[in-house]
Amino acid sequence: MRLSARVDYALRAAAELASVADGADSGRSRPVTAEQIARSQDIPPKFLESILLQLRRGGIVHAQRGPEGGYWLARAAAEISLAEVIRVIDGPLAHVRGQRPEQLGYHGAAQALQEVWIALRASEREILEQVTIADVAAGVLPGRITELAADPRAWS
Repeated sequence: MRLSARVDYALRAAAELASVADGADSGRSRPVTAEQIARSQDIPPKFLESILLQLRRGGIVHAQRGPEGGYWLARAAAEISLAEVIRVIDGPLAHVRGQRPEQLGYHGAAQALQEVWIALRASEREILEQVTIADVAAGVLPGRITELAADPRAWS
């Protein structure tokens, strides 16, 4: 699986917003400026602005203009999965040559590839929908995720 820089930055920005909220399960505490997020997460500011716009349009963050303005999560961080953020930024989780796996037509010896791509997408979903922005911000991941990451083969 390849994640774009946009997705990486979007996830980091969302985690940063979660870290300043009044706890993972609460609403907004105070708006955070794009500049503050960019500085905290070492994200290019102009790039971050366009990402935050996508997140706002996708219902992940709210924004307020003005001297007291900034961004905050639209819902509790515990209600926002990594998968949701990825879909808002890059679209569906698994594509092969720009198509959904169920739309591909494999024949003969390669026919089983379609099932492999569908299983891969299911596996990605299982992980990315289980982990929330609150989990990332708190640094406490679900047990299955920690277990998978602890396997030395996962790191190579």
